[in-house]
Amino acid sequence: LKNRILNHFISEIKVIVEQTLFFLRRSILSHLKTYNLYYEGKNLQLRHREVGKRLTPSEEEELIIEGLLNISWGLRRPIRLQMQDDHERIRPPPSSTSWHSGCNLDNQSQEGQKQTPQTPPQMEVTPPEDHSSNGTTQDHEEEEEEACDVSAQLLRTKSDAGVLRRGRRRSPSDQRRIRRHRFSINGHFYNHKTSVFTPAYGSVTNVRINSCMTTPQVLRVLLNKFKIENSPDDFALYLVHASGERVQLKRTDYPLVVRILQGPCEHVCKIFLMEQDLGEEIPYEVAQYIKFEMPVLQSFITKLKEEEDREVQKLRSRFKYLRCIIEKQLQCLPEGSTCM
Repeated sequence: LKNRILNHFISEIKVIVEQTLFFLRRSILSHLKTYNLYYEGKNLQLRHREVGKRLTPSEEEELIIEGLLNISWGLRRPIRLQMQDDHERIRPPPSSTSWHSGCNLDNQSQEGQKQTPQTPPQMEVTPPEDHSSNGTTQDHEEEEEEACDVSAQLLRTKSDAGVLRRGRRRSPSDQRRIRRHRFSINGHFYNHKTSVFTPAYGSVTNVRINSCMTTPQVLRVLLNKFKIENSPDDFALYLVHASGERVQLKRTDYPLVVRILQGPCEHVCKIFLMEQDLGEEIPYEVAQYIKFEMPVLQSFITKLKEEEDREVQKLRSRFKYLRCIIEKQLQCLPEGSTCM
């Protein structure tokens, strides 16, 4: 008898689960259709496919959705990029000052001097107008260092050879200093002095994920895309609504599915990347008061305080009345009579 009851209970649970999954699948497909219509003709459209085999006619194949997910930056602390790719050697970019191109530059410079011997081409870095140029050695060194720093901080450039001919070449020590501070990420060179930065709040990036990826997996994909050294455990994804409501996605949530169910319009809600310890959830009851001015909020607090005082006074009056009745009954008990 116990086995029959247990088997019946298990079969009932299976039916409930299958019905729930069926309606959830229909809801996701309906929202997915609306999502793709909203982004029609754009690369943010999502694709879906079914994988797996049906063991019984009632079972359905697993639905997998793939595509780009927009994530907004909401960080308050700076992040640090890796110095280089994990499997990439650091090499100086080919430039007009390399040893291989030196002969060609000499020939081209000589040809240029033969054609226009009066004024050879030069590129100079001039200081601002308010700075005084006294021609001292210290000022000259500062100008050279500033010029090298400006060139070294040109992000995402393959080479410093912006102009074919230079009137003045960098010294070997300057070249070594620039090369020492230059690193490559995905083929793009940057100065490691500028590798620590805070992304602009609200700026949007995107990652290619699928509906089977949980929140920690999406965080790892995002950090790996930009070669960020920080741990994924330091960050969290938040669903921020236009009303000010803020909900943190759980580690077991699927961000792409959450985005589909919330709708495609990012004016209504966005997914933000924030710090785990600095992010704070804001319920809807609190969010509806956020956009009011301070005087209005102060008046709300005053009204709530007055209402609280009235409720407290009602409770005190009620319990005072009940206490009087109880005391009156207690006084009548010794006399052996019943008082009403």
